[in-house]
Order: sequence, then structure tokens, then C-alpha cells
Amino acid sequence: MSSVVRMFRGRPIQVSLAILLAMTTVLALATRRAKPAETAPSLVVALPAQPDGDGPGRALHYPVEVASRYANSMSFRVPGKLIERDVRLGDTVRKGQVVARLDPLDAKKQLVAAEAAFAAADHRQTFAKQQLDRDAAQIAQNLVARAQFEATQDAYSAALAAREQAAAQLVIARNNLQYQTLVADHDGLITSENADTGQVVASGQPVFGLAWSGDLDLLLDAAAADVGGFPIGQTANVILTALPGQHFEARVREVSPSADPQSRTYRVKLTLNEPSPAIRLGMTGDAWLAPAHGAPPAAASQTFTIPATALFHRGQEPAVWLVRGVDSTLELRPVHVHSYRDRSVLVTGLRNGDLVVQAGVHTVYEGEHVKPVKPLFAGGSEAQRTGDPVPPADAGAAL
Repeated sequence: MSSVVRMFRGRPIQVSLAILLAMTTVLALATRRAKPAETAPSLVVALPAQPDGDGPGRALHYPVEVASRYANSMSFRVPGKLIERDVRLGDTVRKGQVVARLDPLDAKKQLVAAEAAFAAADHRQTFAKQQLDRDAAQIAQNLVARAQFEATQDAYSAALAAREQAAAQLVIARNNLQYQTLVADHDGLITSENADTGQVVASGQPVFGLAWSGDLDLLLDAAAADVGGFPIGQTANVILTALPGQHFEARVREVSPSADPQSRTYRVKLTLNEPSPAIRLGMTGDAWLAPAHGAPPAAASQTFTIPATALFHRGQEPAVWLVRGVDSTLELRPVHVHSYRDRSVLVTGLRNGDLVVQAGVHTVYEGEHVKPVKPLFAGGSEAQRTGDPVPPADAGAAL
């Protein structure tokens, strides 16, 4: 060590330079060891979003189903064994027509017993009335005691009340026998069969479903973002699949005040301005409704159709993954769902040209560096599928 000191004695500049060079070499080696290896960006299937309509003022399009405005379940008012069904699913019934019967044996015996009880009560009332008339004539001549006359009056009152009770029981027995027969209360169509012949049914248990004849409704389930654009009286154009080439005009008759607890959609009922005899229950079609003036902005914003596999969530809200164009990193964007379809979702909250991740949304994370590629079915060469993001014009066929 002393020899090294003697070597650099008198050479302060050389010593400083040597120390600085050594420190620089050590830091460079440490930095080289600490620098992590760069990883290749992950591949994600992504396509640009394109709006479905032309922005504000677009027509709202929803599938509809023809249904009867009024319907009810037909059931017996008394329990019993079902022994006869006179109608089947799809049959047309008239008001007052018998559609089913229960076993009437017990009801008939109850009616016989009620008739006998009424006859006995009527006889006792007649006898009590005669006795009262005799005692009334004798009390006028002081031939009977006052206490005996009062007892005769009490017996007559009890006999009269017993007769009224028996008469009421007789009416109930007759009604009970009548209730063994199920009768249609309205003209209509049998829409369901809920009990079989030989089955013991309870009081009020549905046996048939009846859709009343007359007024028809077109039912649709509107998204929460669109329900504000359906005021009562709003017009709509309707096309039914079973009646090609025919167009029908309808108007909004009723909007549900609350959302369905499962689908979170609102039931909207349309009524036809000129119903056609060719329209039958259960027919399906499409309705186009122009949003009303003054509808909330969400109802008039542009909608985008994305694959169902692209939908993710942020907490309880729906969202989609977007690829930022600046650094090709992922961003989670909240969206509003208008409606769900077989393999796609209609949403708002995107902008034209946003690069949306189409699949694998559960395997990525916020800020991840990715490389977007086109789906295999979108066409193009291998180089194009693994190259730069495709322009919006190439997204139509894939969507």
C-alpha cells in the first residue's frame, strides 16, 4: 500500500482521474446487471369500432312479439278430480263454453243432503208457525199462560232462522255442483294446458291459459338508455316475419314503470292502429321507433355493435378494453348496454375508430403493452394480421 502511495505522490490529477474511471466502470457494470430483459408485447385480437346508425335522430330498432292485451288463467273454484277436458292447446273458445269438468259425485251427494236439511227445516218452521198462531188465538182469551206463548214465539224464531240457514246451505251446495264445470268467461284462445285428465287439482290451480279475443299488443323490452325515448303515443313502423311485404303502423300504449329484475329492461306495449285479421298471437317481427324530441342524450347517442366476447366490467358496470394508439397499451372504458343479442351487444360510450379488444378480455390488465392483430376470419395475409392496427374501413366484414 505504501508503495502505491509513493507511486502517486505528487500526482494528484492522475489519482483523481483513476478513481473516477474506476467508479464509472463499476456503475456501468451494476446498471447492466439490473436492467431487465425486454419482453415482447402480448398479441390481442382487436378491431376498430364503427357506429351502427347516423347519430342523433336515429330510429330505435327492437324485436317485437304479438300478444293479447288481456289474458288470464282458468281454474276451478273448488278442489276435485279432473275427469274431462273439452278443449286443447290452440282451440278457440266462446264465452259460456264448457272447457273441463271435475268428478261431481261428492257434490251431488252434498246437494241431496242440503235439500233434505232444507226440507226438514222448512217443515219445522211451518209447524212452529202453526203453533204460534194457535197460542196467539188462545192468549187473546187468556187460555194459555204468557210464559207458554213466549216459548212458542222463541221456537218459531229459531225454526225460521234454521230454515234460512238451510236455504243458504242449499244455495252453496248448488253452486258447488255448478263449480264442478269450468266455463270460459270470455271469447279467446287456449294458450296453455296446465293439468291432465285424472289429476286431482286444488282450488285455484291453473288448468288452462286463456288469451282474450279482441285487442292485440306488440311487446318489446327496451333498454334503460332508450326507455326515455318512448313517450305514450309515440309512433312506430312494424314488420312481422310471418307477413312479408306488409307494414303496420303502431303507437306506444304503455311503458312499464319499473325494470325487469332479471334483464333490467323495461316492457313497452304497442297497439296497432289498424289490426289485420291475419295477425295471430305469438308472431314476431321488428319495430322501428323514432326517438321523441327532448329525449335524454344517452338515448340519442351513437350505438356500436360489439361481439359479446368483448364485454368486460369495471365493478358492477359494463366496460370494454381499448388499445391506445399512442403507446399500444390497454385502457378499460365503461360503456352503456342498450340490448343483448345472440352473439353481440349493442352499446354506447365508444367513439368511431376506437380499437376494441374482441376476445380474451379476462386475460389482460390495465396498462399492458399489447400488439393488436386482426381475427383470422377477417381476411388478409399473415403479415397483415400481425402488423399494424387495421383501419376502420376493414372492420365491417369482421363485425
